[in-house]
Amino acid sequence: MVNRYTADRKIRSEDAYTPDGDPNKRPDRAVVVYAQRAREAFPEVNVVIGSIEASLRRIAHYDYWSDKVKRSVLPDSKADMLLFGNAERAIVDLTHRLAAGESIKSIRDLRGTAFMTPSNWLPDDDWSEIQSIKIDTPGKVEVHTNPYEMMPEKEAKCATGQAPVSAAASVVAEQADVIKQQAIRIMSREERQAMLKNKHNNTVIRLPSFEAIKDDPVMYAHASRVFHLEANPGNAKALSQAHGDRDVWINPPPLPLAMDEMDGVYDRAYARAPHPSYGKARIPAWEMIRFTVNIMRGCFGGCTFCSITEHEGRIIQSRSEPSILREIEEIRDKTKGFTGTISDLGGPTANMYRLACKDKKIEESCRRLSCVYPGICSNLNTDHSKLISLYRKARAIPGVKKILISSGLRYDLAVRSPEYVKELVTHHVGGLLKIAPEHTETNTLSKMMKPGIGAYDEFKAMFHKYSKEAGKEQYLIPYFIAAHPGTTDEDMVNLALWLKKNDFKLDQVQTFMPTPMALATTMYHTRKNPLKKITADSEVVETARSGKIRKFHKALLRYHAPENYEVVKEGLLRMGRGDLIGSSERHLIPSRAPVVANLVSTGVVAVKRGAAPKLNTFGKSSATRLAAKVAPTASKSGLAYNPAKPKKVAAKSGRR
Repeated sequence: MVNRYTADRKIRSEDAYTPDGDPNKRPDRAVVVYAQRAREAFPEVNVVIGSIEASLRRIAHYDYWSDKVKRSVLPDSKADMLLFGNAERAIVDLTHRLAAGESIKSIRDLRGTAFMTPSNWLPDDDWSEIQSIKIDTPGKVEVHTNPYEMMPEKEAKCATGQAPVSAAASVVAEQADVIKQQAIRIMSREERQAMLKNKHNNTVIRLPSFEAIKDDPVMYAHASRVFHLEANPGNAKALSQAHGDRDVWINPPPLPLAMDEMDGVYDRAYARAPHPSYGKARIPAWEMIRFTVNIMRGCFGGCTFCSITEHEGRIIQSRSEPSILREIEEIRDKTKGFTGTISDLGGPTANMYRLACKDKKIEESCRRLSCVYPGICSNLNTDHSKLISLYRKARAIPGVKKILISSGLRYDLAVRSPEYVKELVTHHVGGLLKIAPEHTETNTLSKMMKPGIGAYDEFKAMFHKYSKEAGKEQYLIPYFIAAHPGTTDEDMVNLALWLKKNDFKLDQVQTFMPTPMALATTMYHTRKNPLKKITADSEVVETARSGKIRKFHKALLRYHAPENYEVVKEGLLRMGRGDLIGSSERHLIPSRAPVVANLVSTGVVAVKRGAAPKLNTFGKSSATRLAAKVAPTASKSGLAYNPAKPKKVAAKSGRR
């Protein structure tokens, strides 16, 4: 759905994964449709679903495109089993067990799998069930009595006509009865830990049912919060959620692949080419990844708008140096069209390679949603030396002229290693480097779980310093999100003023798109903050839901564009911010719409106010920007501006 529709629910002009970018080759919610057709054609065959679409729809979830809560993909697809995450280990184990004669209905112990069960099903007699509301009660919190507070004794009321007994005496009597009934045995520390671990492993958390959350925002937010707290493979419990008279059972997430397992996955003899059936057709997504190398997976950033964690997990899984270098050599020797440039060495994030918790036990017991928010965890190893070593060895390979880094950079981590920033800026930036501050305002950043804009300023200073030392003119490309949950009109105006102050004229911008299971999607749907305890009267997250407000927020990111003038002006006046309309530097937009020129069919230049093609002046000197502003206008030069045809941009998978 993300691949087919924009954030405004409009069909994209191009599908990056089909021949020649044809946008109408796949049905909506393809996993459901294809699985149903497979079941119809082969009723007796096992149907197993997977991929990022299935991963993000494994429990009841809010669906942005229909604007309602949908069931898990399992009952709708009629599949026997769902594998979530990358699932290499689960695929191998499942196929071996099926080949050995096991029924898929009896395979219930594989991590990273989900399936349908009878209502209230448990794997064995020693399993127990916990209601999620016992873990994170979605209601008012009762104040517990201070056990050390001196309270006056209250007489116990007697219903039998006997003499009243004091409350303290009643408690003593009850405790004596308990002592008489129970045999006391002193357990060693190891025994207690083993007992607790066994109890933990044999416990399932029951989430509120689909029927309970589909019309109740508080219960939906509660279920989302509990689900994300059970995401660490080291301590996550199984989950179950009723869908009518059956349950969706979700086993704990898969354990991360070890480095040799990662190498085994990526060292296979892949063809490194589209399927021959496509012939000579252009596949946009293939063109984008043709000369890239994936060095790791997973992300511990925890950005609420991103679904990578729900799919790949929070623990970083990295390949070894030799494996990565071998793939670069494979590209050099076998991939047609290679000219010496590797377009990316990265993954979900450019600079998390080999980063991990300093202590395995701490990692396995951690319940944090992010290792870097609100600050970088003291237990996180932020040493970039292994990544620096990889960069140096990669660019030393014969036949490789340039290694570029195109994956998004986590700049709050990068500034911890000035040597890494220098290495990156000196050798691996092709003039422009993508980074994603996402916003400038604390109110919005706190809902995104992103660092403050001060971290961006620190990285920017280092970037320009090392670019100057290298004798290169290079620029940062910042990404920002409009209309993210928690963003007010005032927040977006402040961001626009920051862009103007820093002389940024953005060319490509994006509006927040709610994807299934993301925490920000929960905020969008429920107007509750799942980062905190959920109650009926807990924090309300204001969210731009109407098309008019979302359009205004997006227009503010390109306040300078003539086609956005009327939208921005109307929005500012509605806010009572007419003080930002005028001709001085302190104003955001001018009093009158910019004059632009268009060619008419007669060849005569027509001058009008309003919509005009974008002028991309980002990254150019002040003189160049001034020339770009002045030259196209007929009133100043007498020349008409001939707009270039807009480029088609392939939709990227992952966090974008």
